[in-house]
Amino acid sequence: MKSQHVVIIGAGIVGTASAIWLRRAGFEVTLLDKGTPGMGASYGNGCILANSSVVPVTGPGLLKKSPFYLADPRFPLFMRWSYLPKLLPWLIKYMSNANEGDTRRISQGLTTIVSDSLEQHKALTAHTSAAKWVQESNYSFAYTDRAAYDAEAFTWQLRREAGFVPELIEGAAVQEEEPILGPNTRLLAVLKGHGYILSPGLYVQDLVTLLKELGGKFLQAEVKDFALDNGKVTAVDTSNGRFHCDKAIVSSGIWSKPLMQKLGLTVPLEAERGYHIVFKQPSQKPRNPMMLVAGKFVATAMDQGLRCAGVVEFGGITEKRSKAPLKLLRRKVREVFPNLTFASEQEWLGYRPAPSDSLPLIGEISGSGIFAAFGHHHIGLTGGPKTGRLVADLISGNHSNYDIRPFEPMRFGSGK
Repeated sequence: MKSQHVVIIGAGIVGTASAIWLRRAGFEVTLLDKGTPGMGASYGNGCILANSSVVPVTGPGLLKKSPFYLADPRFPLFMRWSYLPKLLPWLIKYMSNANEGDTRRISQGLTTIVSDSLEQHKALTAHTSAAKWVQESNYSFAYTDRAAYDAEAFTWQLRREAGFVPELIEGAAVQEEEPILGPNTRLLAVLKGHGYILSPGLYVQDLVTLLKELGGKFLQAEVKDFALDNGKVTAVDTSNGRFHCDKAIVSSGIWSKPLMQKLGLTVPLEAERGYHIVFKQPSQKPRNPMMLVAGKFVATAMDQGLRCAGVVEFGGITEKRSKAPLKLLRRKVREVFPNLTFASEQEWLGYRPAPSDSLPLIGEISGSGIFAAFGHHHIGLTGGPKTGRLVADLISGNHSNYDIRPFEPMRFGSGK
């Protein structure tokens, strides 16, 4: 019997993991991307395998606080105001989830995707050359003091309910644990059993190499449309011609939205513009990845140096970088790492694919044989291998014990 052919659109961590799991299950696989594998949002993240990232941004009280955040130049939330009219319909839906009930619902969904991230990355790369990029570590949340930690009691309650209980380190012991931190940081909440990726871009490229070693294909091509016969996909049309297939997966991050529109599915998905700076040849590095809560950024020692990633900006997918977010990130880095010196730095801007309910879309679209696997917001690297495994199981007909109903791609309705 001829094996089925699956075309995967998007060679980030999600698409590449999907392709590898499908190839291991015996499917013919073609992975497509308009650019270099792993160089989109999969490249520019904070490198952390954040098993404990089970809390969405839209927590209770955000609606009241957000105007003050936007007005405060010291807070890492920015808006390109000319984009607001276009953003508004999505923003209204997004903010409607800023309550305790929806936060708990979303948290339960996120837990399914991220809580075993380290194990999923290890399973994806076991006995391959890509395994060298996956590192085990603790993950610390750095606070100015106990009061700042206590102010996030609800967030930590959700993490505890998901099985993540921190060890608290206070006072001078903070600098003994992490010498890079200045005296303004007086509490660390440390979670064990996490990990990080030494170089996310090279990691994904190694995974694509693995896919080809397994007999899969990667081709550089921009997807233009789908060919359907009686509502079932038969081919994917690209800038490099038509690729016939039995199934297809859309895993191209923010670029998935226009592809969904071609299927009559309007997804409330916006680009959350994220920034990072890599400090080359730093004089100090953190012993473990950490979230600097006051600055809302993460710091990770990676192959290229010290990566500090964070800041949220809304303003569409224009490639022009804004000066203010990068200026603020530098200032926050100086505040928490006062003795840090470095040889040079490298800036980056990318686009987190943010659904209005902070949950990815995973599953088949209207019985078409086209499967969604995108919209991971802040958890793409963390949840990529698990998502790839889930969508591969759906296509293979394997029944998992995971509840994937929260990720139903048709949950927003259809219509152009």
